[in-house]
Order: sequence, then C-alpha cells, then structure tokens
Amino acid sequence: MLEGIVRESIGKRTAKQLRRDGYLTANLYANGVENIQAAFKRGEFVRAVRNKENLAFPVKVGDTELNVVIQEYQLHPVHGEVQHVDLRVTVPGQVTNFLVPVITHGTPIGLKNKGVLVMSKKRLKVRGAIENMPAKFDLDVEPLERDASILVRDIEVPAECKLMDRPDVAICGVIKAK
Repeated sequence: MLEGIVRESIGKRTAKQLRRDGYLTANLYANGVENIQAAFKRGEFVRAVRNKENLAFPVKVGDTELNVVIQEYQLHPVHGEVQHVDLRVTVPGQVTNFLVPVITHGTPIGLKNKGVLVMSKKRLKVRGAIENMPAKFDLDVEPLERDASILVRDIEVPAECKLMDRPDVAICGVIKAK
C-alpha cells in the first residue's frame, strides 16, 4: 500500500520544498468526500502505479485508507518527471467517468509496407461504477494494414459501462511513412 503525508500548507513555497525533498504533490477528491491535499515519495508512487493490477489502487494518507484512480497528472516541461497528480477517490456504487488506459500488442502487417503505427488515444473515457470498470483495454494491432485503424466503436465494454468518446474517433492506426 502506498503511504503519503497530509500537507498542512498548500502554498507554492511548501510545494517547491516538498519537490526538492523528493515528494510528489497530490490532490485526492470525489463527490461526497472531503478534498485531501497530500504528498507521496516520487519513487514509491511510480512503483505503485506501475505494479497495480486494477484500475484503482489503495493509498494511505495520514490515518485514512482510500482506493483511488489517477485522474490527471502534470509533468515537468524540461525533464518530464511527474510533479503533481490528481487522484479520484473511488466510491463503491457511484457512477462516474474514469479514464481507462489502452494497451496495444502485436506488430501490424502494415509496418512491412512502409507504414507507422500511431496511437491517437492512450486513455478512453468510460462511464460506470468502479466495480464494473475494466483495468485496461488490450488491443491486438497485428491485423492492421496500412491506412487501417481501430475506432472507438470497435471496442467491447462491459454491459454496465458506456464509452463516452465519439464512436468515429480512431484509437490507433497504421499510416504511410513519409
């Protein structure tokens, strides 16, 4: 379980001091839940996110334990380290929008015909309760020819969930190399 500290002050000066000390600032929120300003060790946070098996993962801030989902994050413009993250608290039974990651596997046939695989959407917006959410969308891109793509309408979702992105938007595709 990822452990963090509660931030007493939410000012710019304290945030810079925390970042210098190796912390990552975070905001935990949800409907009906009081906002919590927290900080996590950057390395521990990255390890916890990479090793999670579900969409939600447990965190302990102060003396409260919560299940959270990454809603948004901010990267440093120069060296690309994560500086701040917004975590949405998962309330069981509450229907809300979640951003579910898209993973591709396989080598498209179109790469042999001077094509390039392009990922247009790395995460899809899905509406539903956290109990019904898929952990990720796993797409097989092997049958893609050049100038072919996988659209949002081609994705299967659980019956209790609904894709909120437009159905004619491409998730990934193979385009002609220049």
